Amino acid sequence: MTIDFAVRGEYIQLDQLLKATGLCASGGAAHAAVAEGRVRVDGAVDTRKRAKLRPGQTVSFAGEQVRLVAGHAAGAPDGVVSHKDEKAKEKGAKKA
Repeated sequence: MTIDFAVRGEYIQLDQLLKATGLCASGGAAHAAVAEGRVRVDGAVDTRKRAKLRPGQTVSFAGEQVRLVAGHAAGAPDGVVSHKDEKAKEKGAKKA
């Protein structure tokens, strides 16, 4: 599944992103996942817990992909803008 995550401001730290998206239950879990090399940023393993991520970058972890976008969509909660998967794409295609 792909999650679009709106970055408010210039950047978000990698550990904060994992926690904010719910991919990690706590900051400690996020730190451990990053330190163990289980997180990829733009396709490459990144072990910097506080790496500064900016819109346009993609983070992969635990079978999920997070795409960082600028700002946030009107009416959407801060942070997660949308969750996209194959079923959602199919539904959208049927409506068109």
